[in-house]
Amino acid sequence: MQSAPVSRQLHSTKYAKLREVLTAERLSAGLTQSALADRLKRPQSFVSKFEIGERHLDVIEFIGICKALGVDPKEILGKVVR
Repeated sequence: MQSAPVSRQLHSTKYAKLREVLTAERLSAGLTQSALADRLKRPQSFVSKFEIGERHLDVIEFIGICKALGVDPKEILGKVVR
């Protein structure tokens, strides 16, 4: 049985939802992009680029962002796949 191809587009509906949820979590935590970037030991542009969809996150980056935000990655993914 073949599965459907996975979309790797930066602007897919699911990826847009992931960006939306991560941005909302950052704002809910009262963090600026710079503050989150500091926690991640990355430049502010890293946060900006994934929030606006200029770059994909890999799974390790995603988990690190969730940790920096103090949220469970499974909770975030649950919000995306609903």
